[in-house]
Amino acid sequence: MPPTYRAPQVVLFSADLARTAAFYSSLGFTEVFRTPDHGEPIHVDLMLDDCRLGIASSRSTRDDHGLDPLDAGQRAAVVLWTDDVPGAYADLTVRGAPGLRPPREWRGRLLVAWVADPDGNPVQLAQELTLH
Repeated sequence: MPPTYRAPQVVLFSADLARTAAFYSSLGFTEVFRTPDHGEPIHVDLMLDDCRLGIASSRSTRDDHGLDPLDAGQRAAVVLWTDDVPGAYADLTVRGAPGLRPPREWRGRLLVAWVADPDGNPVQLAQELTLH
């Protein structure tokens, strides 16, 4: 019998884990795991609703696991649903998140905008349009 899988999670590699974790915490994510317990973290897990997002130090991933992660650029996207895309976009860009694309209608179904987290990962802000 094949193994079963559960609780999928996305992990982003970060050059500045503390800064990136603080960015997602400011969006409402709550820290649920950190290692080590004291001192500079090498991995932090954050939760928002049922979504678990990990932030892993690129250096630790190289040293501890022998991988060669990229820690800059657009390798993955985090999507955050909101009831106010224009307000969320304005709030995040005023707080220093680079704006990638201002709010716009997409395919007549969604209002979307894009900002970047501190490592350059795109964060999409999405809102369903109410059809009249």
